[in-house]
Amino acid sequence: MNVSENIPNNLLDFEKPIIELENKIEGLRRLNGLEGINIADEVSHLEGKLNKQIRQIYSKLSPWQKTQIARHPNRPHCMDYISTLFKEFTPLAGDRLFAEDKAVVGGLARFDDTSVMVIGLEKGSDTETRISHNFGMAKPEGYRKAKRLMEMANHFKLPVITLVDTAGAYPGIDAEERGQGEAIAACIETALSIDVPLIACIIGEGGSGGAIALATGNKIIMLEHSIYSVISPEGCASILWRDREMAKTASEALKLTAQDLKEMNIIDEIIPEPLGGAHRHREIVIKSVEEALKKALNEFKNIPENRIKAMRRDKFLKMTRS
Repeated sequence: MNVSENIPNNLLDFEKPIIELENKIEGLRRLNGLEGINIADEVSHLEGKLNKQIRQIYSKLSPWQKTQIARHPNRPHCMDYISTLFKEFTPLAGDRLFAEDKAVVGGLARFDDTSVMVIGLEKGSDTETRISHNFGMAKPEGYRKAKRLMEMANHFKLPVITLVDTAGAYPGIDAEERGQGEAIAACIETALSIDVPLIACIIGEGGSGGAIALATGNKIIMLEHSIYSVISPEGCASILWRDREMAKTASEALKLTAQDLKEMNIIDEIIPEPLGGAHRHREIVIKSVEEALKKALNEFKNIPENRIKAMRRDKFLKMTRS
């Protein structure tokens, strides 16, 4: 495996030793072959050292480090999964009440030769698209759009797949004026009420009710270095200590890692990420998500509709009692 492929442009503080080694390897590769220079042995030595360094760092990631990885801008986003895994994607826009919200992407598609409704939260990949998608923070019209698409899927008996990646719902005054809380609650209610399977996958950051609105599923699967919590570490730190610098401490208290959530039965499955994280191995991770989604959908193929709804409701009732 060429561990220096896809060198991330955005340096995480704890990845500095890794980046330094990757840059050395890349520099040597550019020199190799020039004027008879053969540096294959040195490159091989550095690659071994790099693999060891990555293993050491990624074998003991803290909750705060996982938070940083989950937010990494080079991590695959919603549209990366849709464009790769879903065929004949037909985007559907608008909430039929107020406006179109580009933070929520959704539409009809084919997945594994099955017609589905796919809905996701898109953060954007560069300055222009991040602004266009409002950094993945949906407004009320976004959640009402998601609700509309879930109802449409239910009408046509289509499974729903959601891809969750958001810091949370947009907290602006205009969103509150248009009923942000009610829109999120109505979206959750619809997710609980539909008769078709709903498979939710947390691909990056799952923040607050803005994430729950799309993650109220029969199956909740989560990438190994994703996070899912009732509030962001910074928000928690601001409330408890009035100091956002305490975010690292808050991340440990929130139990937001996939491993913590699996242990508490909040999620159903963890999708392993390759050594070095999804931001280094995008294609491998997207393929892993595909396999996990196929497996989850197949579990509901021969289950009656009324049972699918009951299973989903029971799942969340058990969480409230535990």
